[in-house]
Amino acid sequence: MHRLKQLLKNYPLSSICIIAVWIVCLMPVPETPLKHTAFIDKWTHIGMYAILCLLIWVEYWKNLSEKERHFTLSTHVKNLLLCGWLAPMLMSGLIEIIQENCTGGNRSGEWLDFAANCTGATLTLCVGMLWVWCRAKQ
Repeated sequence: MHRLKQLLKNYPLSSICIIAVWIVCLMPVPETPLKHTAFIDKWTHIGMYAILCLLIWVEYWKNLSEKERHFTLSTHVKNLLLCGWLAPMLMSGLIEIIQENCTGGNRSGEWLDFAANCTGATLTLCVGMLWVWCRAKQ
């Protein structure tokens, strides 16, 4: 319980975003004027996971002390690969499985949605790795 409180304290925006992603992904799909836009669903998935991962990366860096910010790049990369890239992708896969099997037909899990989520996470990974590399050099 203490660990959960610490995570919520250190990662408030990421936590809110994770909760929002779960809610949005499990509620019935609303009608939207953009529904005829090509690939709007996939662009939404890419953006949603890019923002989620970006929040995790920024809050991770914000929570480091000055001393920790100067650790080797490999320390940051390992932590961020696990928490800021792999964990959101695993969450994405779990959501797609739940959508397919537990929403009573209101939502459908799609491999292309999972691929779009992974694309958003990976785009943030690329930007984040560059950012961490530049910050570690300072």
